[in-house]
Amino acid sequence: MTRTLSARTLSSFRASARATALLPASLLLLGVAACNPKQVAAPTPPVPEVGFVKVEPQAIPYLRDLPGRVAPMRIAEVRSRVSGLVVKRLFEQGSQVKEGDILYKIDPAPYEVELASAEASLARQEAALVLARQQADRLEQLLSRATASQAQYDAAFAAKKQAEAEVAGAKASRQKAQLNLDWTDVRAPITGRIGRALLTEGTLIEPGAMGALATIQQLDPIYVDITQSVGELNRLRRDLASGELARLEDNTANVHLIMDDGSLYPLAGRLLFSDVTADPSTGQVTLRVQFPNPHDELFPGMYVRARIKQGIDSDAIAVPQQAIQRTDDGRAEVWVVRADETVMRQPVEVGPVVGQNWLIRSGLKAGERVVTDGFQKITVGAKVKPLDQSPVHGETGPKHDADEAPDAAGDQTSGDKTSGDKASGDKASGDKTEAAPRAAAVQHRR
Repeated sequence: MTRTLSARTLSSFRASARATALLPASLLLLGVAACNPKQVAAPTPPVPEVGFVKVEPQAIPYLRDLPGRVAPMRIAEVRSRVSGLVVKRLFEQGSQVKEGDILYKIDPAPYEVELASAEASLARQEAALVLARQQADRLEQLLSRATASQAQYDAAFAAKKQAEAEVAGAKASRQKAQLNLDWTDVRAPITGRIGRALLTEGTLIEPGAMGALATIQQLDPIYVDITQSVGELNRLRRDLASGELARLEDNTANVHLIMDDGSLYPLAGRLLFSDVTADPSTGQVTLRVQFPNPHDELFPGMYVRARIKQGIDSDAIAVPQQAIQRTDDGRAEVWVVRADETVMRQPVEVGPVVGQNWLIRSGLKAGERVVTDGFQKITVGAKVKPLDQSPVHGETGPKHDADEAPDAAGDQTSGDKTSGDKASGDKASGDKTEAAPRAAAVQHRR
């Protein structure tokens, strides 16, 4: 009995050893099976969304930004008309002066003496004239009585005429002396802003040898001289003549200034004329514009850019600047959404920039949809999901709902993602809950 029990025990022990030896192999097979799940097909990538604007002809002013320089309306040098010693300066440098204001005083003493001498000479000549007239009148009476000869009368008459001429000369000398005395007050020739004084008190000046004493510039209104190429000006005239561009209703051009800091000058200017001669070195003509300048914000010599309205394109096609792409050789092109919701490249010829848009000379027609956003997601022939960003009538930017659509979509996506995460979390929690009894059962079996 004991021997039989021992044999059974030994047989059970051997069977248990074989099962233990087979257990790692089974676990290894289970691990390999777990690492090689059934292959799942890759998900189809979503169709990329792109923003677009629909091309529609519209009336757009033909605006040109041209370089220009500010120039004073009038400029005058202050000069002395008489020589003498400067005894006083009567203006504040850089101030506003009016025409006729006294700026400098020159020593008047020598000219006062000249005036007194001229007045004395005039008085002497007037006394001589009185005597000559009396003598001529007396001889005229004697001649009528035949008591004086004709020769005597002729001599008296000539003496009277000579005396009259001497009086006229003396009056002119007195007037000249008076002018010289008046000119010792050096006055402002025009109204404007005066610059720095170019000499000081105590300087002896000579009209022919001295330069300007100061400079006055009239700054309100003020000129801006802008330049435009002859070729562009001729093209503009051809477009106006052919009717491609419509003339302005009042046949004038309002001009606005862009300052060097990018700000817009608040007051509009008026185009006065275009020069009739082109600069042979640059091939450009000068256009002069007049601007009001009540607060002296514009100074002569300033560099500005003038935005001039030269006509109206009644059937213009324009696209946002970001829609224009450039090829390696610099040519312009756009992406167009076709009827089958695929995209293609399309070359275009661009004109000038108007506001935030490029004018398109050729390459697009009304009704085409031009991509403005999402370029990095697309390739030629790719299927897309177009989102309309066309501006509302009368606006230059995209629609507000189009602007807000991405944010709304983002919020919606975030909500979906949150819901998905929550569902994933619930699923994971459920899996964990279901896994707990299974683990307990395994433990119980062990």
